[in-house]
Amino acid sequence: MLQDSFNRKFNYLRLSVTEVCNFKCNYCLPDGYDCHTRPTTLTLAQTQTLLQAFALVGTQKVRLTGGEPTLRKELPDIVALCKQTSGIDSIALTSNGYHLARKLPRLVDAGLTALNLSADSLNPYTFNQITGSDSLNEVLECIDVALALGLKKVKLNAVLLKQYNGKQLSQFLHFIKDKPVTFRFIELMRTSDNQAYFNEQHLSGNSIYSSLENVGWTLQPKAADAGPALELSHPDYLGQIGLIMPYSKDFCASCNRLRISADGKLHLCLFGEANDDLTPWLNDGDAKGLAAYLTNRVLTKWQGHQLNQGNSGLTKHLAMLGG
Repeated sequence: MLQDSFNRKFNYLRLSVTEVCNFKCNYCLPDGYDCHTRPTTLTLAQTQTLLQAFALVGTQKVRLTGGEPTLRKELPDIVALCKQTSGIDSIALTSNGYHLARKLPRLVDAGLTALNLSADSLNPYTFNQITGSDSLNEVLECIDVALALGLKKVKLNAVLLKQYNGKQLSQFLHFIKDKPVTFRFIELMRTSDNQAYFNEQHLSGNSIYSSLENVGWTLQPKAADAGPALELSHPDYLGQIGLIMPYSKDFCASCNRLRISADGKLHLCLFGEANDDLTPWLNDGDAKGLAAYLTNRVLTKWQGHQLNQGNSGLTKHLAMLGG
């Protein structure tokens, strides 16, 4: 398994399949995606080599992300490639849920095992204010479809925004009272294009954690392939709460994932400076050579990001790598 110089092990790959997005979330792409800057995406053959290389170095979980990955017409084929790659046993998708309900059966048939949906508010008006879309009902429909199709891991993501959803915790809790899903709150992260917005809207997850703890929510142990979220449960709720707090102390200590952009560049950190071009190995179908390169390259991974110093690296917006 890949291991860095701080003894962190990496068994989780976040693979962006497109930068393009059809929402205009005010924390990410408030003016929409600029299609004139769209990079070339990896072909299926290149993606197959990439997956084989990562499997050779111990990757067990792949999350397909974007932009909005459902805009990639080959998405079911990419899911199938993950499924066919020996060693990869968890295949997750992060999506805004737009028109996804009708596509989910094919994706599950191809091998999808987990689904994360964006739901920054459960109030239709606030949802529209944040995302620029009236599709909240579509997102909620996806949850029922996913559960009916047998997906065991269904999560909803909400980016914490002080002036929008910061006071809607009770709505989120009511929603998971009788639904076996996890609602995850993600602290807004500063990128190179959102400094003013970040200063206005950033809300620490610590206050929510304290509120939940005070009413009987308890921290759960992490699964081996879990990300950095703290997950809490309560005996009176079918669902769980997750908190992702990148500005908290030691957030990076449990890092277990690497990222690949839609055009085939390796990002050792979401907010790092490195973006190594992997296409020479992918073009040659050289999975073993790429695996050897990854083994050495991960040794240079930073101990942690520098968000607290105001440095977001090369990340100009979150659609670049899907967060």
